[in-house]
Amino acid sequence: MEETFASYILSEKDWIRKMEIMYYLERKTNIFFDKSVVFKTELAKLFIEQKKIDVDKNLVVTACLLCNCKKPKQFTDLDKVRLYAKEGAEYLAQLGFSRRFCKICEEVNRYSGSEPREKESDILELVDQYGGMLLDRPERIGFKPDEALVLLEYRNLKDKNNVYLEDFKEFVNEMQEVYI
Repeated sequence: MEETFASYILSEKDWIRKMEIMYYLERKTNIFFDKSVVFKTELAKLFIEQKKIDVDKNLVVTACLLCNCKKPKQFTDLDKVRLYAKEGAEYLAQLGFSRRFCKICEEVNRYSGSEPREKESDILELVDQYGGMLLDRPERIGFKPDEALVLLEYRNLKDKNNVYLEDFKEFVNEMQEVYI
């Protein structure tokens, strides 16, 4: 069996080595990989571990590192924003990732309309949106954790089914109690 990039990064179980691989991939291919990706991936890792979520943690961590690979660095073109996850999934397929892995990554947001959603995608959606709200951006400062949680639930995911939303809210509240 020929080794692909997909088999290479998925076989690496060490979190730090995965980030090194991503660093070199970003350098070589100019994919989107920055501190926000690392932050959101660590958030996903903690969520899975703390809430004992029954998923393949290695798969979710890898998907979290790669799901935004085609995300535009500048958000000037709204059409690009709507398409980056689908384009990223197509790119990941070229790197040898399975159809299911690519679907998980494509479903980081809901623009493609992919249904039914993979449960791992719901984790990516939560950490991508919540983590993004916590971080400062050029146009705004990051939200406080409780504000971001309210926006996540009542604006971003209003009328949407995310199977892990309640667990994630508990996780955020538990983490605030530990670190405040």
